[in-house]
Amino acid sequence: MKTKLNDLIAFIAVAEEESFTRAAARLSISQSALSHTIKGLEDRLGLRLLTRTTRSVSLTEIGRKLYSSIAPRMQEIEYELDSLNALKEKPAGTIRISTAEHAARAVLWPRILDFMQRYPDIHIEMNVDNALADIVAEKYDAGVRLGESVDKDMIAVSISPPLRMAVVATPDYFKEYGIPKEPRDLAEHQCINFRLPTYGRLLVWDFAKDGHEVNVRVKGQFTVNKASFIREAVLEGVGIAYVPEDMVVEDISAGKLQRALGSWCDEFPGYYLYFPNRSQFSPAFSLFVDAMRDSLNSKENKN
Repeated sequence: MKTKLNDLIAFIAVAEEESFTRAAARLSISQSALSHTIKGLEDRLGLRLLTRTTRSVSLTEIGRKLYSSIAPRMQEIEYELDSLNALKEKPAGTIRISTAEHAARAVLWPRILDFMQRYPDIHIEMNVDNALADIVAEKYDAGVRLGESVDKDMIAVSISPPLRMAVVATPDYFKEYGIPKEPRDLAEHQCINFRLPTYGRLLVWDFAKDGHEVNVRVKGQFTVNKASFIREAVLEGVGIAYVPEDMVVEDISAGKLQRALGSWCDEFPGYYLYFPNRSQFSPAFSLFVDAMRDSLNSKENKN
């Protein structure tokens, strides 16, 4: 009995996607060809690996045992193959990154542009989603999130200076409704809420001054789950917004927006590039990590 490596790759794809349709798309083959491959594998092994219904695909007990045995080994093989790129004149490969919207725009995108120009054979796949992804389960090379969101078992590399939030509204709004002097005054205002994708709760506005911390749950007519729309809404005079300072610094300088509660908005740790603690990384990924770290160092030295 001889089992082909491609058959095992097909089995892993179906096991992880729990769908022949998605697995076929992932492997760039037809669904019928994939189904034939899996049936052939089961026939040769004399074992049933998958339970199929009209709506779902799941692993049998034997299928789970096979998957847990071969999937990590296949990943090791992928790392070894990627490492062969080091023998080429130009490093190559694909790097998959999971990141939140603000981090993508403010930190990652400018550096990725420069990185791709320097290494044209390295491909970057950036998935922008405010939900906190499981980068191991979803097979990302790395994620970018605020330091407080990074699991302790990950390697974390700082890639941005400390951040600071800003409470802003249009001058006309503050002229009509007044400027809040302390966080509890926000209860009397129209505030623009941000819906967090994880658990679906609203963002709590955090403040601190002289060692005194205040957490405020605000109310308002408009709630959204994309930070860019918060900026648009506040510029239209919808109400008060609580956003990263760098997102509105130009609007403040131009007089389009006005700050409030500035003394209550402390700095906090910025964004980190994080990834699993593996014994070996592909040359392309090592270059990417170095580029992200070096970009921050260069920026800090200029300042």
